[in-house]
Amino acid sequence: MLKIRKLYEWTTSIPILACILYLFADLQSGGLLQAVAGVLLVLCVMTAVHHSEILALRVGEPYGTIILAVSVTILEVSIIVSLMMAGGAEAMSFARDTVYAAVMLILNGIVGLALFVGGRKFHEQSFSSNSVRIALVALVSIVAFTMILPTYTRSAPGPVYTGPQLIFESVACLVIYGAFILAQTVRHREYFLSGDDHGTTGGKAAVSNRAFALSLVFLLVSLMIVILLAKSLSPAIEALVVGRGLPKSLVGIVLAAIILLPEGIAAVNAARRNKLQTSINLALGSALASIGLTIPAVSIISYVFGFQLILGLDLLAIILLCISIFTVMLSLSGERSNSVYGVVLLVNLFAYVFFIINP
Repeated sequence: MLKIRKLYEWTTSIPILACILYLFADLQSGGLLQAVAGVLLVLCVMTAVHHSEILALRVGEPYGTIILAVSVTILEVSIIVSLMMAGGAEAMSFARDTVYAAVMLILNGIVGLALFVGGRKFHEQSFSSNSVRIALVALVSIVAFTMILPTYTRSAPGPVYTGPQLIFESVACLVIYGAFILAQTVRHREYFLSGDDHGTTGGKAAVSNRAFALSLVFLLVSLMIVILLAKSLSPAIEALVVGRGLPKSLVGIVLAAIILLPEGIAAVNAARRNKLQTSINLALGSALASIGLTIPAVSIISYVFGFQLILGLDLLAIILLCISIFTVMLSLSGERSNSVYGVVLLVNLFAYVFFIINP
């Protein structure tokens, strides 16, 4: 039976301290409080990873990775929607920019780092090519509907969808994501299991009901406070970025990186344990959830409240996105991987950041 950590230990006390700081301290008042908030934010990321691993032990794979991906996405949606509702015309492209940054960081950063770390330690790692094909087919279609086609439609001026087009795009994304989840959990669940997870338990371990409930609560609390602290610290981050003469769009990349830290750390840790399949499940599942749930949610809200939503990317961003997807496809086309694929993807990530700074 998995032993439960006591309340006074850091995986439960740190999120509580972070919540107290967020609720009762003025994080815009000075550098010291912001530094403390930054430290607590990083520690809350670590607690989120810890509690997600406990949940994964209880429910088995691939359900553990789905819980983490969907939890992060739901909180991401709530933050994006709140900022869009309060930001007016300046926030019309906020959802697109955030989701685009998240997808680029996932495909190049999380997948690349997992392949590099795992390849360096084990030389080669195996995974199911069937699971990758299912995820990438769904991802390509969702990316095309949400961030490429709006640039080229002619019913409305600009990279936007009309009302009927928003409805179609939302339904299409939800149907594709639902089909992916059905394949991952029911129809083709065996494709998404690591080698030692096959069998009747799917990698489950003995975790008590109390441990499961406690970890579920503190996973949600940790993810929530990570995103809220990131949102509160964004003015300071923006001031630092703009003060150094860098483009403001880098702030979105920094915030997306903070939000994705729990999934990124969990994916790299899985690769270090020679569970590359779990890493791929986390990364590609997160990319699909980030687009397939976030864009329909903000599209429906924009349709209901009648404000315009900019979705289409410019040509440079589309090219960088296509390069990333194509490289991931080639890197995961077989059933074995090595560190070279990781290096190429990480170079793609640096190229993405470089061309944000030097378009």
